[in-house]
Amino acid sequence: MDKGNNYALIMAGGVGSRLWPLSKSEKPKQFLDLLGMGRSLLQLTFDRLAKVCHEDNIYIITNEQYAGLVQEQLPNISSEQILAEPVLRNTAPCIAYAAHKIASKNPEANMVVAPADHLILNETSFVDAVKYAFNITAKDDVLVTFGIQPSRPDTGYGYIEYDKTAEGLTEVIQFKEKPNLEVAKQFLAEGGFLWNSGIFAWSVKSIISSLGKNAPEINGIFENIQYYSSQEIPQIAEGYQVCPSDSVDYAILEKADNVKVLPVQFNWSDLGTWKSIYENKEYDFDKNAVHGNVVTENTNNCLIKVRDGKLAVVKGLENFIVVDENDVLVICPKDEEQSIKDIYTKIKDTVNKNFI
Repeated sequence: MDKGNNYALIMAGGVGSRLWPLSKSEKPKQFLDLLGMGRSLLQLTFDRLAKVCHEDNIYIITNEQYAGLVQEQLPNISSEQILAEPVLRNTAPCIAYAAHKIASKNPEANMVVAPADHLILNETSFVDAVKYAFNITAKDDVLVTFGIQPSRPDTGYGYIEYDKTAEGLTEVIQFKEKPNLEVAKQFLAEGGFLWNSGIFAWSVKSIISSLGKNAPEINGIFENIQYYSSQEIPQIAEGYQVCPSDSVDYAILEKADNVKVLPVQFNWSDLGTWKSIYENKEYDFDKNAVHGNVVTENTNNCLIKVRDGKLAVVKGLENFIVVDENDVLVICPKDEEQSIKDIYTKIKDTVNKNFI
């Protein structure tokens, strides 16, 4: 297959409020080196996708306030590869924007869509999976979603029910919302359920056709944009003001009749929560993941991060998150980490902007 027809879209527009106070509105998690690997999550995602696409075929969609950060971290890409959203409208509009822009340049394009904040350790398996999907989408009118074999009853992910007796690409039975713990345990015990990774592959023809059938209001906004011209930015700004906000799952995948799931085996983590950071860090003898100058006593199963130049002494904690970042200190039970986003939402309009 001609690699010149392979394109990628990296979705890099979120604020990452579940990782506050490390992830802040001025520099969200996708622009941070969360695991000390020497590259930000965005850079790691770009490097990974460059193994299946030419670098000039990789597009990044982000909020317009982060366009400069994207260019700074990926200095070799052109400004045409940065799709700047004037307002957030969820994933369906951003995919529609990218699909129509790519199709205006190459109507035979295949397209993989990937969030910027995923950690994939087995990149060879990832590349093989994308190539496999592209071989199918280049010939067939099919929308492929990548499903991850669950390793635990996680309540932070959506699930995909599929025929567990099938091999390779198979029909989606149904999509499941993020479950409570008991339901997640049931999914794991029964089998036949995959984590919904949020990684997709399709041809631009197929996704645009599906947008037209299932999300005509969104599709109508982006099909008449004059891409690669001086009119693109003002037309996009106008279109986004009236564009519905909807996820690709709700707008397309749960409605379309040509969606299939590809179970994949690569080591995958959505680095969206402190718990996910903890799980990908090295532990000490007491299963504490520590960053910085920290002394612990009778402390177990904790994630503790303190800023440089500060000593932290932690005694008597179990299963806690302790994060000291600039002028913010967060101490929260690991089992209640989802509340960090809720707290951030409550206070973001009332506290000093330097804190958020």
